[in-house]
Amino acid sequence: MKWLKPVVSALLLCAAFGSQAAPDLSKVTLVLGDQARNLRSLIEAADVMKDAPYHYRWANFQGAAPLFEAQRAGAVDTSYAGDLPVLMAASGGVPLKIIATNVGDAGSNGLIVPADSPIHSVKDLAGKQVVVSSARGSISQHLLYEALEEAKVPRDTVPVRFVLPTDASAAFNSGQITAWATFDPYLGIAEKHGARLLRDGKGLTTALSFVTATQSSLDDPAKRAAIADFTHRLAKAREWALAHPQQYNEVYAQLTRLQPADAQQITARISHGVRGVTPDDVAKVQKVSDLFSELNILPNKVDVQAITDNSVFQTQ
Repeated sequence: MKWLKPVVSALLLCAAFGSQAAPDLSKVTLVLGDQARNLRSLIEAADVMKDAPYHYRWANFQGAAPLFEAQRAGAVDTSYAGDLPVLMAASGGVPLKIIATNVGDAGSNGLIVPADSPIHSVKDLAGKQVVVSSARGSISQHLLYEALEEAKVPRDTVPVRFVLPTDASAAFNSGQITAWATFDPYLGIAEKHGARLLRDGKGLTTALSFVTATQSSLDDPAKRAAIADFTHRLAKAREWALAHPQQYNEVYAQLTRLQPADAQQITARISHGVRGVTPDDVAKVQKVSDLFSELNILPNKVDVQAITDNSVFQTQ
């Protein structure tokens, strides 16, 4: 019932602050960091923010690297990205905390070639340059390295170039890229235009992504309460999208300017739900952190537990 929503929000705030007076959220404005309008399309489709007791606005980025630069500058309060980009940001000194887990679909990250390419397997990539989106330390770089190891292709035989996804998409479509490691929606769009998949992330990567919050925002009691409320709404929106795939797809297609038929493959594999961060999540991502520290890709080692705050959002 619609009248229950404000009551639920009030109960969440009371639970968070116990006997203390709940902070006044009416003067809070959250800046919600997003990639390729993934979260915005979900939130708007599910219509979960209309009674939010705070103000908010979206800041959209084409990839994780520019999103985390905004978080470093304090220009966004929250962000959303895959495990390795979060690690890369934390390793580089971005003051963030992981507050919730999105259980993704490993099929949303893929290694592709043009339809007429003579490359037919990952083994054929030896000696070929691969473009990775969006930057060093991306989920696509993780996929590429795991795929090369699986195929027993030495990493040093495959030159890598990092290109932001919109630029890489144009270059790929014009035949300037031999092989491209990328993620949805760019992956799904390329596949719709005939790109051939060599390998996706299934069985290779964690497929976990995370909602993170800027430390300074969490240190502000009112913003912390608003961030906790937003994260619960995001989890509810994911539940709604899983139950209403067609309506979600229509809104996603409108915001991304895709045809609904072209967007279906992308929205079908965006997420399996948002929940609290579990010890298993931390352990899996710590393995990723240790691997990329050994590869000298992370500038500094990251203790995943130390950058996780389980108290902001807990699965109800």
